[in-house]
Formats: sequence, C-alpha cells, structure tokens
Amino acid sequence: MLEKTSTPVVLPRNCTFEADDWAILARCWYPVALAREVGEKPVGAVLLDETLVVYRAGGEIVVAQDLCPHRGVPLSLGSGDGKTIACAYHGFRFGAEGRCVHVPAHPDNAIPGKLNLQTYPSIERYGLIWTCLRPEEGVAEIPDMPHWEDEGFQQITCPWVDINGFAGRQMEGFLDVAHFAFVHTATFADANNAVVPPYMPKRTETGFEVEYRSYVGNYPIGVSDKGVPGFEWLRHFRTHLPFTATLTIHFPEGKRLVIMNAASPVSARVTRLFAPICRNFDTDLPVQDVYDFNLRVFNEDKVIVESQKPECLPLDPTLEAHVMADRSSIAYRRGLRDMGLSRFFIA
Repeated sequence: MLEKTSTPVVLPRNCTFEADDWAILARCWYPVALAREVGEKPVGAVLLDETLVVYRAGGEIVVAQDLCPHRGVPLSLGSGDGKTIACAYHGFRFGAEGRCVHVPAHPDNAIPGKLNLQTYPSIERYGLIWTCLRPEEGVAEIPDMPHWEDEGFQQITCPWVDINGFAGRQMEGFLDVAHFAFVHTATFADANNAVVPPYMPKRTETGFEVEYRSYVGNYPIGVSDKGVPGFEWLRHFRTHLPFTATLTIHFPEGKRLVIMNAASPVSARVTRLFAPICRNFDTDLPVQDVYDFNLRVFNEDKVIVESQKPECLPLDPTLEAHVMADRSSIAYRRGLRDMGLSRFFIA
C-alpha cells in the first residue's frame, strides 16, 4: 500500500487529480514513449498532467520537464542531434542528465546550475521508455511481462493509442471478461457465447491475477484455418496496480500470446495506451498485421471507455451495480482503494 503523504508536493499546472491521489500515483512507473520514437529530435509527452520531453544523449535516454529554464519554452519544440537538444527560442543546448552544455549568446562563460533541467529516471523495457515522477531511491517497479525474453518469442511493440477517458476505466475494461460477445464481435468474439464461467481473483504482491477459461477463441474472425473445435481457451490476467496488466492467452499446441495493457495517465481524463505483445507462433507474418488487428480491438474498447459515466472510476462499491462476472473489476477497485486512493480521482 502506498500511503497518502503529508509532505507538500508541487502539482503540475492545471492538475486534474486530487493532490493526495496525484502524490500516490506519481510514485508509480509508467511508459511515456516508444523507444523507436526517440531519435535525434526531442519527443514531447504528458504524464499525470506533467509535460515531459524525452531525448537521446548518446547512449542515455533523458526524461525531463518540458520547459527550458531560461524563458519557459517547451523543449519539445526544439531540435536535436542524438547527443543534445536545443531550445527553439535561444538555442540553449542540453545533454546527458539534463545538463545545460551550451549557451550560444555566451559560449565562453560558465553555465549556472540553475539552467540544468528537472529530470526524472528512465528505463527502457518492452520497447517502451518508462519513468516515475516521484521515484523512491533504489526502487524501480516496472511491471513484469511473461515470455518477453524467452527463446522463440517474437517481440512486438504496437503503436500507442490515445483514449479520451480515465486510465482506471480503460484498465477495468481490459480485465473485464463479460464484454467480448457485445464489444468484440467484429474482431474475435462470438455473439452467441456470452456466458462467463465461474472464476476467482487471487491477490498478489502487485495486485491480483485471474485464470479465466472459456470456448471463446482469440483468432481473428475469418481466419478459418486456425480454429480447433471444442478447444478450451485459458486467459491468464496479471495486474500490476495501478494501471498495467498482462494477458497471457493459451492457444492450441502450446502456443502463447502475451499482451501488455499499460494505460499511461496523461491526465484524469486522457489515457495513452501502450501495448507490447510477444508470441511464439506466426512469427514470419508481417508485424503490420499485428498492429492493425490490435488497433481494431482497442478501438472497439475505446468507444465504450470514452462514453462511460462518471468519467472517473467509482471506488465506493455502493455507487454502481455488480454481478458475479465482475469479480475482476471488484478486485481491481479494491486494490486501488488499498493503495490509499480516494473514492474519486477527478478533482
């Protein structure tokens, strides 16, 4: 459990979270960019309402506040060369660890430390750049992704998807096992198979996990040569609170597909969804096909998430109705409450 803190924190401008909730969420790790996006040019990102710039400084990935300390211009508007980035206003250059290394107007003068950037830690994993706004010393809890490093598994990092909805709502939808027959009938589900067999979440150190068995397949509709009549599909969900989960799908003949759902909270109302995938079959097929199918599935969910009311995720169990199939979402909401988060997220 992450306790609410009485230590004052500096909230981002126009913060959409309650202060105590922001302080708790800011201690967790989230992806903010695809590693392949970060080349010579600086990349802008937003996490928990904080504007960030991500850039390469040689072999180092730097994540910093997207604000030049000189006159407050976003550094993401500037240029880069793979070693430094330059502010678009006066050309101040910043390199490793966010240090200011060149002031064109006074190239021979000493550079004051006040010109160095406010930086955050960065870790590259699963093809994503992860960061934390309030890191704890020596702690970097990046969610685990099964099979990513295993021999025979293809690593695929899909393009991100932006959703005009709260990360908690999106995460709950990913964990939901009762919506397939109504939301995903154009991609993989069976409209005539809506029954949810009994299942029970099990608590873990990072959240909870669920094994869910059904006869609803996971091959794209129309792929007729893939079906195995009567095969029971096992879907194994693992959550890492607050907003990341993995789904391992057991296909016939020992094949495995793992999807990570990393919902990065841009704000309390906007989510950038990152979805690394690994699999040990069909590794010779075009990666673009995976991108396209994944986008179709998440766009089906996006329509639902963007329409839900209230926009936040009610953590008080009495505020919405529940059925037995909702055990995952009930466990998820309980886990968020146990972190110390308030009943509502949106200020």
